[in-house]
Amino acid sequence: MKNLWSPWRSNYIESFKEKQSAGECIFCAAVEKDIKDMENLVVHKSKTTLVMMNLYPYNNGHLMIVPKRHLGSLEQITTEESHELMDEILLAEKVLQKIYSPQGFNIGANLGRAGGAGIEAHIHFHIVPRWNGDTNFMPAIGEVKVISQDLGETKKRLLAGYTEIHI
Repeated sequence: MKNLWSPWRSNYIESFKEKQSAGECIFCAAVEKDIKDMENLVVHKSKTTLVMMNLYPYNNGHLMIVPKRHLGSLEQITTEESHELMDEILLAEKVLQKIYSPQGFNIGANLGRAGGAGIEAHIHFHIVPRWNGDTNFMPAIGEVKVISQDLGETKKRLLAGYTEIHI
């Protein structure tokens, strides 16, 4: 087996150490954000959860579904939060399917630093749209991931998609 190293990814993960130790949590701060404000990444809120775009997306439309309460582990989630998290993952899949027509999805959570969590103090789930051939030589050789859409444009499309599907 051969290994491909991606040291640029560690820069991203390490960037959160200072913020976490200072007591700041981007997810807790996002709870108070207005969805319509184009300066933040929040695209949808429900009773116990919120959905926001990833500032460092793997692909266009990379979303995170987050409990509003600051929770560090799955065992702290209530039944209501658990059900709503799954409902919001399903809704996000529908919205992303409508907007981007991906050929697949990666859906999951990275729990703890060893599990790959960039922000480990507040659990969250990722949903990443995928297309055949979306992994190419750029990340492996060029150390660059090509994201073909501006985050502002992505947010506009997501807000429209949530409005159309959720109402």
